[in-house]
Amino acid sequence: MSETLDERITRNLRFEIEHCGKRKIDIARGIGVDSSTISQYLSGRAQPTLANLSRLCSFIGCSADDILEVKKG
Repeated sequence: MSETLDERITRNLRFEIEHCGKRKIDIARGIGVDSSTISQYLSGRAQPTLANLSRLCSFIGCSADDILEVKKG
């Protein structure tokens, strides 16, 4: 069975957050959400809004293309 878009986003967010070197609480504060929101993103119970995805990517230093697996070209 193939992975859904939500599952890919969750997997990619988890990878980027775990490898950015920042604590979840600091990420939450940095993007203006509750720390439970970050936990929901990591567990797949919620997906970030586009605005939160943009802030999250800027804060942890990754590309939204990496999270969404956008292929260019």
